[in-house]
Formats: sequence, C-alpha cells, structure tokens
Amino acid sequence: MRKTRIICTLGPATEKIETLRQLIENGANIFRLNMSHAQPDWVRDIVPRIRKLADEAKQPIGILLDTQGPAIRTGDLKAELHLQIGDIVEFTVRGAKSQERYSVDVNYDGLMKDVAVGNTVLVDNGILRFLVLEKKPDRIRCKSMTAGTLGSRRHINLPGVRVNLPPLTQKDISDIALGAELGVDFVALSFVREKEDLDELRGILTKQKSKALVMAKIEDQEAVHSIDAIIRASDAIMVARGDLGVEVPFEELPLIQRRVVKLCIRLGKPVVVATHMLESMIQNPLPTRAEITDVANAVFEQADAIMLSGETTVGKYPAECVAVLNRVATRIERSGGAGYAKSAILEDPRQKTVASAVVLANSLHRAKIIVFTRHGAMARYVSNMRPEKAPIFAFTPSEDVRRLLSICWGVCPVKVEFRDDPNTTIETAEHFLRKNKLVNTGDHLVIITDLQAGAERVDSVQLRTAK
Repeated sequence: MRKTRIICTLGPATEKIETLRQLIENGANIFRLNMSHAQPDWVRDIVPRIRKLADEAKQPIGILLDTQGPAIRTGDLKAELHLQIGDIVEFTVRGAKSQERYSVDVNYDGLMKDVAVGNTVLVDNGILRFLVLEKKPDRIRCKSMTAGTLGSRRHINLPGVRVNLPPLTQKDISDIALGAELGVDFVALSFVREKEDLDELRGILTKQKSKALVMAKIEDQEAVHSIDAIIRASDAIMVARGDLGVEVPFEELPLIQRRVVKLCIRLGKPVVVATHMLESMIQNPLPTRAEITDVANAVFEQADAIMLSGETTVGKYPAECVAVLNRVATRIERSGGAGYAKSAILEDPRQKTVASAVVLANSLHRAKIIVFTRHGAMARYVSNMRPEKAPIFAFTPSEDVRRLLSICWGVCPVKVEFRDDPNTTIETAEHFLRKNKLVNTGDHLVIITDLQAGAERVDSVQLRTAK
C-alpha cells in the first residue's frame, strides 16, 4: 500500500469523466481546483462529478480548493513587449500614461509605496528581471536585466519586499463561499505571510459552517521567516515551490523544503510538496531522471503528499503522470524514510498513547494498525508518527472525516458505523479487513480505540491476532 498521497490539479486535460476515472484508478487521492483559472460554473459542475466517481470507486477522494490570493499581475497589452537587456520599462498604476517605448499597467495601486529604488521586480516566474531605477507617484521606472517577452496578466514577484495586500481578495471570499456550499474538504490560502492570514480564512469558513481544513501555501520569504507560527495556525502546509523558488535564491529551495517538511512532521501537520515535479511530462510521455530523483526525495522525506499542477491540467499525459508518481513512491517507501518523526512533539496523553502503539507495531512482524476515530485526530496522530512498516487503517463513522484523512501519510480511511459495544465495532472492522484481503491469518493487529467506562471514555491500545 502506497503511503504518500497524490494530489492532481484539474483542468481542460482532466475534466472529462473517463479521464477522472483513470486518475483515480492510477492512484490519485485528492483533486485540486485552482481558482486562479477555474470559473464558478466549472466548479459547480466538476465537484459532483468527482463525488460520483469517488462513490463508484469506493475511494475517499478529497477536494482541495486553492484560492488565487492577492497576486500582483501585469495588465492587458495590445501586443507583447519584446525586451532586450538594458531596455527601460515603466510599470504604471491606475492607467497612467507613459512616455517610454515599453510600459505596462499593474493591478496593485500600492506598488509605488512598497518598492524602493534598487529593488528587483520579477515577472513571469522570474523569467524577466527588472531593476528599479526611479519611483514616481503613479509609476516605477525600471531597467530590464534579462531579455525576453512580456505578455498580458503575468505574475509579478517582489523578493524581500513587504507587500501591503490583504490576505484575501473579494474573489477569494466568493470562491471560498462556493467551496463551502459544495462541501470541499480543504481550502488552500495563497501567499500566506503570517498566522493572522490563516485566522481570517478560518473565520470565514466557520461563518460558512464549512468543515474544510485550512492549508497554508508557503510561497515567499516572509512566510519562511514566520514558518513556525504558520504551521501551528494551519491544518496543513503546502511547499509551493513555483513562487517560492522565484522569491528565494534557488540554491536555498531544497533546504527550505526539507526544513518545512521536518517542522510539519515535528508539529504534527500534514505537508504537501508541490510544483514542477514532472514538468517535462506536460509534453513528453516519460519523465527526466532528475524529476524522478526530485519525487524520490520528497517521498524519502516522508511528505504526506506530492502534487501535480500543469502536468494534469494541460499536459498530454495526465494519467501517466499519476502512474509515475505511484510507481516511484511505492518503490522509495520500501527503502525507508528520513526519520523526522523521531523528533515529533507529543503534547498530550492521547498523542503519547498513539506513540506507544506505533512503537509496539514497529517491534512486531506483520503488524497492522487499526485506529477508530470520530473526528480524525487519533488517525492523524498515528500518521504523524510515520510507522515503519505497518499500514494504518482508520475507521470512522463520518464520510467527511474519511475524506479529510485522504491527505494523511499512510492512512487508509474506512467508513463504518460505531456500535455501543466497542468489541462489536472492532469485530466489524476486522471482518472488513479480512473480506478485502487487507489482513492475513496470524497478522498482529494493534488497535487504538476509546472504551466506554461509566460516564468516561478511556483511550486504549489492544494487541490481537488476526484469525
């Protein structure tokens, strides 16, 4: 059983029923809706389609709504600007007129206040680089440091600059309301800078009565500097290496990824490694060897999930990409992991109870961990301890919780009704595992559950042998 989860971003290449079905068959666990491109009508159509296919496949497929966030972008151009090194370009706001040969309007009125002379402006994922020469009330005058073509609606990065943008735009708030209405399982906040950004998103979800988990996307230097507080305030983290790789020196990116993954495991939060994992497969049927190594590193670090973006939105081989991730992850997991769970912080007795169960499972040959959870917390605790070999079967009476556990490393979530008698519930779970050939006679079953003792519930760890 593969332990690393696979997230696929949906788009024109993967919106059809047969393609979605193939992605699920090849191992997809979560589908991402990128609201930078997705339209509300499309979202209303695709969500029930996913739910229907998940039911047919009897798989807990999660849905992740990824907000666009307060992105700074260039405006519309009548024609692309073909720039050479040394060309002067003006970035204007509010439709200001420029006398320069090359100019483009920007959607952020505060640009002039935030940047300083000598700052660097990066456009289109850092392909174009500009040096700020002069500031005026409605424009900045820059020198092109690279040759290239500047088009409409290109993303702008300002490395090291504190940008005074709100954490959520009106579009984001509308998109979140739509996601809450449709019952999405995760909401990712783009360009998180501090924990208060996540508090604002959580407040909106609470008002919408949404059970969705909050995911923080780490995309700039400011987020890296506040990473400990952001991880604590979130339900999950995404290392969004696209924008992050533009914002920080590229040689620092692998170190930041490792640091964030390690911190997330230490603090007990699921973590996703995203962007450019199989970029060449947008056009080619096979990945590069470097891409395979990149995927293998994320799996070895024991990230909860790895994510595909352009590969499955517009790529020619979306199903093949999922198959590649499945194949690589399954093989690398057999070789062991980085062992970051050894430094996991155990803050309460329930976490320590789970830790003892995982130690027990690690010491036994042919062990399986069975956890009964009403809200998902106990299953997440088990996942975070990264059992060495034992698979984790999480039984819950809630379909919502079953889908929320789709992001957790190593967890196989199963819906089952809980009985008043815990032994009856345990026997039902064992029957399910035997019926589906997930356990064999003689396997050691490490069972984590709570027992009713009068008016109290008592957490317990049991060891049984499968019959």
